[in-house]
Amino acid sequence: MKGRDAALDGLRAVAALGVWLLHVGSNTGVMYRDGMLAWMMSRLGIAVPIFFLLSGLLLYRPWARAVIEDTTRPRPLRYLWRRVLRVMPVYWLVTGLVLWAWSSFDWTGWLKWMLLVQNYFPADPTPDGLYQMWTLPIEMAFYVLLPPLAWVLHRWARGGNRPVRLLAGIAVLPVVSVATVVVARVHDLPQLGLMLPYHLVFFGCGMALAVLSVWIGHSRVVDSLAPQLLVLAALLYALLSTGLAGPRTLDLPSLTESLWRLSLEAAVAVLLVAPFALAPRADALRSRALGNPVTAYFGRISYGFFLWHAPVIALQLKLTGAQPFGGDFASVAVVSFVVTTLLSVASHHLLEAPAQRLSRHGSAPVRPRKAPDPVPAAPVR
Repeated sequence: MKGRDAALDGLRAVAALGVWLLHVGSNTGVMYRDGMLAWMMSRLGIAVPIFFLLSGLLLYRPWARAVIEDTTRPRPLRYLWRRVLRVMPVYWLVTGLVLWAWSSFDWTGWLKWMLLVQNYFPADPTPDGLYQMWTLPIEMAFYVLLPPLAWVLHRWARGGNRPVRLLAGIAVLPVVSVATVVVARVHDLPQLGLMLPYHLVFFGCGMALAVLSVWIGHSRVVDSLAPQLLVLAALLYALLSTGLAGPRTLDLPSLTESLWRLSLEAAVAVLLVAPFALAPRADALRSRALGNPVTAYFGRISYGFFLWHAPVIALQLKLTGAQPFGGDFASVAVVSFVVTTLLSVASHHLLEAPAQRLSRHGSAPVRPRKAPDPVPAAPVR
């Protein structure tokens, strides 16, 4: 698709596969066995910070360009309308089917889930097959926050060196995350982990990369250091896969463990995304590996894959009568991957793609008026 970054699509595909593998491993009990491999599987939740960072990068970049290059700012209502059409149609389909099949909610429970506000009612039970959906209310909260946040940053940046002031303003977001983690652990409020402030560090890192991508464009330094950055990301992921970042079960980590986990996840996500955001060279090995047609296409259907995989795993375990944490890893992995991929392809082409075309309808930028003769009109880029 024109205008898309194939390598970033490929990175999104890898993140979606990470979430799927995490849930296959957890539902079959493999993730809780002894050994470093099981620990590394338990940290595949790093995919969520990567998703959040990509959202911050891709969604804030037009606003960053408007500040730095004095281009037109995105229209907030049009932006929000496109976000709704991007996220909600397939979400409604998957969630509606699961709620109909496996929940006993009354109309208020349905309303909470259909409006993506379920995170704000942590005492309510989560139906089978919807445990991955906790990330979407956080994403939606960021979508709503971004226009006023971008406006504040725009006003702040006009007072001096614009890129530097933008980065300074964005630096407040990780501070908010750290403060929220401290409050959550000191005052025993785990529900804060389901709220946007807890995760602002990841969106903020993406926004900072957006500023840098507009400000410096293609960075030769990042390009030359890309292999080292990716190796460092792997090493930090190995460190993340230890007890330093907390338990691999649902037990709550301590304050120190939570801060380590937040820091390591942010560092790994930045190191993975930066070579593609700041040095987007299509002929590089890293870009060929992630930006090939197969991986890039999987990235385009990755949202559906993320939504469908948990209900498919839950249905498979119910049909086979597997005990909790006792399913066969290989069979669950193979069947769930094939079925989820087929559903994702279908929902992408039948629902997501038409919704995205609808969101673009009438949203083409207004062309500049032709200059009066004899002054020639500037070419439209």
